[in-house]
Amino acid sequence: MAVFISSSEGETFRWAEEYAKTLRPGDTVLLDGEMGAGKTVIAKGIAKGLGILQEVTSPTYAYINSYEGRLFHFDCYRIQSERQAWELGFADYFELGGICLVEWSENIAGLLPEAVKRVAVKKLGETQREIEF
Repeated sequence: MAVFISSSEGETFRWAEEYAKTLRPGDTVLLDGEMGAGKTVIAKGIAKGLGILQEVTSPTYAYINSYEGRLFHFDCYRIQSERQAWELGFADYFELGGICLVEWSENIAGLLPEAVKRVAVKKLGETQREIEF
């Protein structure tokens, strides 16, 4: 794993924009980090790096936001069980050939594909973040 130290939200966004170039259709990326760590900023940067023009927002209440059918952003924070996620059709998204970004992935661990990538974001200060990937 590699580590990037970001000093600002803008740097985190630009890092994610570059990271997007390493992703391929069908990839699943687990975004780990506490609330407010910058997971949505990373999702926004990845979307821009993929050429997606839609505004990326946190899917906290929608569970999953789809962008151009190429990027699927999951927020599993409020998911109570894998069964609930299964009934909501989460597993189907992993078969669509898009890139899946999954926040709070531990709540749906049994539904995840075998091969996943992981990006862990840790707050080091007010604006500084450690990004392990």
